[in-house]
Amino acid sequence: MDLDKDNANPTILNPSDLPSRRAVNPSHKPSSDGGSGLFDGLVTDFSAYHDPFAPPSASSDSEDEDVEEIDEQEVFDLISTISDPEHPLSLGSLAVVSLPDIEIVPPRSPKSRISTVRVLVTPTITHCSLATVIGLGVRVRLEQSLPPRFRVDVRIKEGTHSTGDAVNKQLGDKERVAAAMENGTLVGVIRKMLSTCQ
Repeated sequence: MDLDKDNANPTILNPSDLPSRRAVNPSHKPSSDGGSGLFDGLVTDFSAYHDPFAPPSASSDSEDEDVEEIDEQEVFDLISTISDPEHPLSLGSLAVVSLPDIEIVPPRSPKSRISTVRVLVTPTITHCSLATVIGLGVRVRLEQSLPPRFRVDVRIKEGTHSTGDAVNKQLGDKERVAAAMENGTLVGVIRKMLSTCQ
C-alpha cells in the first residue's frame, strides 16, 4: 500500500491532554496471536449478549433502576486510541477524531430503541488517500464495541477532504463495507490500526 506522506508534520496533540474518562490500565495486553481480539469472530452471537446499557425489562424487580447511557465521551474513548495508518500516532492525537464531532442521535420514534452514533472524521490533509480506510477503522471499532441497539454513521467532516462526498458514499454503503472487510490486505491494515485500542 502506497502511503501518502505529503503531511509529514501534522498537528499533534499530547494524549494526556485529550478528554477521557478512561483510567490507564497497565494490565491490558493484546491476545496471544498479537491481535486485539476485535476481529475474533466478526459475526457476534447476540443470543448470549447482555447489554448492560439496556433499559430494565418489564419483569425487572425495580422500575427505578438507573441505567447508564453511552455518551459522546465514551465513544471518543473507544476511537481516540485507534492508530493512524500513516503516522505512529493515534487518531485522537492527530485530531482526526474529536469530542465535538461525535453525536448520539436518539431513536426517531418512541417505539424504537435504536440510537445512532454519528462520528465526523477530519483527515490531516484534504487529499488524504487513506480517508476511507480511517473511516472504516472507526466504523469497525464502534460496531464491535457498542451494543446492538446502536447504529454507526461515520462520515468525513464537510469541507475537510477534496473527495469527501465520494468517501461518505463508500462509508455509508453496507455492501461496500462488507466487501471491503473481505479484502485480506485491508483487514490487516485495520487490525493494525485497532491493535492500539484500549
